Amino acid sequence: MMKLDILAIAVHPDDVELGCAGTLLAHKAQGLKTGIIDLTRGELGTRGTPKLRVEEALAAAKVLGVDIRENLGLKDGFFRHDTEEQMAIITAIRKYKPEIVLANAHDDRHPDHGRAGKLIADCCFLAGLRKVETSFDGVPQEAWRPKQVFHFIQDRYHEPDFVIDITPYIEQKVEAIRCFKSQFLAAMDNEPQTYISGQGFFDSVLYRSKMLGKMIGVEYAEGFTTEKMVGLRSFSDLISNVS
Repeated sequence: MMKLDILAIAVHPDDVELGCAGTLLAHKAQGLKTGIIDLTRGELGTRGTPKLRVEEALAAAKVLGVDIRENLGLKDGFFRHDTEEQMAIITAIRKYKPEIVLANAHDDRHPDHGRAGKLIADCCFLAGLRKVETSFDGVPQEAWRPKQVFHFIQDRYHEPDFVIDITPYIEQKVEAIRCFKSQFLAAMDNEPQTYISGQGFFDSVLYRSKMLGKMIGVEYAEGFTTEKMVGLRSFSDLISNVS
């Protein structure tokens, strides 16, 4: 089974593209193995269909060059923080043994985002308990706990604990977002406009990246929050912010 360095887990297809696609691209360029797990098919979305969302997610995965992308098929809007659904996520975490997990924001405009952020973080902890028993393809799994869980910033602004320079990858991030043609910048026949379907929302994603980039003296960046202290081996790991 392929071991991943970074695994992004999010509740809706397109959450990863909006929140941390540039970060995945930046680390893929360093030779790391990356992947995405979508918890639901976004079937409650006003525009498009679950089948179309899956097709769009696979197209975006090609743009991002991720090593795997899976969908756990939990219920959009009605997923639960219970044993059955925790076990599905724990099994996925143990399957790929990521060093770092990127997850939904802890609090956001869409209630699914905050609920998923908490669920994913809890499952990362539980996956490290050896007495929590799971199996994959009939084979018992070993306990595995990611070293870090970072939450990407979504619609609501949260002061980031750190930001990642994504300047060289902004065009690919935009291309990946545009793969979700049913959701963004596309007037489909008989499909209503939504909070995210117009030019204004699309522009806000770029404006946010520009604002976060300005904080560290680069053109574009993505921000993350963390509940666990982040350590550096040396000051050389820091990006110089030109004042």
